[in-house]
Amino acid sequence: MSLESAFVPEAVSTDELLERLVPVVRRGVVTSPPWPFDDPMSLYEESPEREWAWLRGIWAGRARVNDDFWRLYFVVVVDGEPVGMQDLIGLRFGTFGTLSTFSWLAPDARGLGLGKEMRQAVLHLAFEGLGAKEAGSDAFDDNVASNRVSQALGYAPNGSDRDTRRGEPALLNRWKPPRERWAETRRDDIDLFGVAECLPVLGIQPNEASR
Repeated sequence: MSLESAFVPEAVSTDELLERLVPVVRRGVVTSPPWPFDDPMSLYEESPEREWAWLRGIWAGRARVNDDFWRLYFVVVVDGEPVGMQDLIGLRFGTFGTLSTFSWLAPDARGLGLGKEMRQAVLHLAFEGLGAKEAGSDAFDDNVASNRVSQALGYAPNGSDRDTRRGEPALLNRWKPPRERWAETRRDDIDLFGVAECLPVLGIQPNEASR
């Protein structure tokens, strides 16, 4: 697997693709510390509850779409095989124009630069496609890979917080890339398809997406 191979970071999370991700979830996305996800997190559950809780969470998120909250689920595909997910979350987006991201990769897909590629793709959707003003991210202090991706993409530190993971408290780093910072280094090789048709469903007016 390499970045030179076919990489589609923004494949819509169809049930077919989710079903093909089940074996990855079943094996365990993360099986040893440092634990990257805050509570509650279905990926920490014991199999087979893990994969069912994960699927139910995505199905529930799909059904909850309104002006105040929505979550877009994308599957990361390499050489035709799904290897992870990248989500984009809008909370009162129409009021504040801010988004947050969440992602995970299969263990054998890490360390190849995919984390940076998929984050760049979803940021392009956020800013270019949806007209976001900011698209924040956070990571536990010892989640070195996620923090490095944010730093490499020009995110600015946005304070810290604390949350629990597997019931234990831990320090959380917060990051945000203002639209202006993204615009300075935006890529010209990312294409968006079908975004305009989705805007009304997300409570976004076309003129807002071009702000």
